[in-house]
Amino acid sequence: LIIMGAVLGILGLGSCASQLACCFGSAACSLCSSASPACSRLMYAVMLITSAIVSMIMLSPGIQDKLAKSNWFCSQWLNFECERATGYQAVYRMCFATAVFFFVFMIFMLRVRSSRDPRTKIQNGFWFFKFVALIALAVGAFYIPYGEFSVVWFYIGMIGAFCFILIQLILLVDFAHSWAENWVGKYEESDNRRWLAALCLCTVLNYGLSIAMVVLFYMYYANDSSCTLNRTVISVNLIVSIIISVLAILPVIQKHQPRSGLLQASVITLYTMYLTWSAMSNELDPVCNPSIMKIFFPGNSTITPETSDKAYATVSSSSIVGMVIWLLTVMYTSFRTSSGSSADKLTGGGEAPMMTNGAKGDAENGNVWDKESDEVPYSYSFVHFVFFLATLYVMMSLTNWYKPEDADLTKLNSNWSSVWVKIASTWICNALYFWTLVAPVLLPNRDFS
Repeated sequence: LIIMGAVLGILGLGSCASQLACCFGSAACSLCSSASPACSRLMYAVMLITSAIVSMIMLSPGIQDKLAKSNWFCSQWLNFECERATGYQAVYRMCFATAVFFFVFMIFMLRVRSSRDPRTKIQNGFWFFKFVALIALAVGAFYIPYGEFSVVWFYIGMIGAFCFILIQLILLVDFAHSWAENWVGKYEESDNRRWLAALCLCTVLNYGLSIAMVVLFYMYYANDSSCTLNRTVISVNLIVSIIISVLAILPVIQKHQPRSGLLQASVITLYTMYLTWSAMSNELDPVCNPSIMKIFFPGNSTITPETSDKAYATVSSSSIVGMVIWLLTVMYTSFRTSSGSSADKLTGGGEAPMMTNGAKGDAENGNVWDKESDEVPYSYSFVHFVFFLATLYVMMSLTNWYKPEDADLTKLNSNWSSVWVKIASTWICNALYFWTLVAPVLLPNRDFS
């Protein structure tokens, strides 16, 4: 709890100085109304990231060992076993508190469509009390009895994490299209070949990494006769990636989408290969799931597989990569404000209304952009829903998508459910991108710009 308070303080104070005046109220927020919506999303992202950092700290072996040796502190002062404050139990409880926080705000902010709604002041202010509420929820979560809590919360977390992966895929497709359109547009406007060279370099790099991953997959994850599932998934995803890459440069596709090309396809291909690796990293058979250290340092016989039938709650390599992608997704959701993008349509964002007639705060009596004058710039409720799902994704990633073992509450079991969730994610990812390519061709009368 001390760690959480310290991290919240450091990140909260350093993230958005303009929000400090809003800590105890909302009147001061009107002084920076144009920046308030984006800054609010950033502050909520800080709370989410803080929760993830605290969860990772509680997974560290040093913290677990020290608390195990000082069990009297937990039993006498906190009145619960130290097992709840370390390992995956701490992750489950910390993420439970954070998920409840965002879920409550999601319900509370339903149908907020005007900045004149009193709830917008709560959305963009009172940060001190929000931090206190989150810490209070975290304290209460550690007093939840064992029982069936961990198992039930595991299944809720797996469903929520899968939903977040779907949102992450939509944002990835949006990012790939926006990236390509931006660079192609700059090349067409300036006729500067540096943009074209950068475009080609990134495309080649993405495909190069993807090919290298496929080769490693076949060498280390599918080299045994028992790894039939791995070989099938690798082969199917490789074939699908080739198909969408060819499809992206077909004349009929580029006729309806002139800026469609290999850069977008290479991003999707690389992410597909990451999801494939992530799925295989949850395999139950250690022969089909070697550790990264064993692949790059095969001579070290002391290295054990990342996944075993019973594994302690440490973070695997694929989960670390997943957390990095998760962080980028959260920040992308927080800062993505350009109108007309898929990300804005996903979060309910749009063009901010212009306020004229000498709006207050305009020293020159000119036109100013007030993002909170009439309509809210994005769906408050949906952003909280995304952060709620993001919390569940953090929980599943930090526990390697393993199922709690009832017989020993310090251990986790790998399971096939998480494997198939990630395999399905690879296919959905390619299906989403495939649809963005063929939809303008199949439905020419609709505007997909």
